[in-house]
Amino acid sequence: MELRLASRTTHQALDAVSEFFEQEQVVACMGDRFALCCLCMTEPIRRSVVGAATTEDEGFELVQRHRPSVLICSSDLESGYGIDLLRRVKREWPSCKLMILLVRETQAVVQEALGAFADAVIFKSSLGTGQGDFVQALATLADGGVYLPEQIRKLGSETPRPDLPPLIEQLSERELEVTAAVARGLTNKTIAASLGLSVETVKTHVVNAMGKLGARDRTQLAVLALLYGLIDPMG
Repeated sequence: MELRLASRTTHQALDAVSEFFEQEQVVACMGDRFALCCLCMTEPIRRSVVGAATTEDEGFELVQRHRPSVLICSSDLESGYGIDLLRRVKREWPSCKLMILLVRETQAVVQEALGAFADAVIFKSSLGTGQGDFVQALATLADGGVYLPEQIRKLGSETPRPDLPPLIEQLSERELEVTAAVARGLTNKTIAASLGLSVETVKTHVVNAMGKLGARDRTQLAVLALLYGLIDPMG
């Protein structure tokens, strides 16, 4: 794959990344030292990076120390496991946005990442292809959305999860529509425009759906709806 570094699209993406990182503090944790160094030294990103590590325990210690707004990690680390790091951070600092790059493209790994309630999940192999793009993921997080590309949604929902507790109350048709839109990374304003509803009505549907699924936030709402098989992952 050729990366067209001089293209207009690439420069627009870099501008978008710059705007995102002006507002954020980032901890990065990756097992690939070269990739970690490249990420942390990239001009739009480096000013926001407050810590970088290659192991799970080091990454968690950095999050404890700096309380970042964003954690970017890979699933494969020199020691430990990236998805376990997500779980630990989510328990201690649920407001931290979690992005993970998955090296292995299996259903089991995708479901693990969803079960850790990552806010953005992408395959390492998708970088630069437009199908699970790093910059698009950052832009979605900046808007308060959840970034689960179509391929991730599909793999995450293919097999029923018998370990999930039974639903106490079914979601209404409109709540399912809104939840599906949340899973596609859409904001309340965009959902309202697409469904012909007010933003306040969309907010009400989101809150009601969260209550029925026992979700604490939009990420958990999207993930649980996928794992329960309530929404079309391709929709």
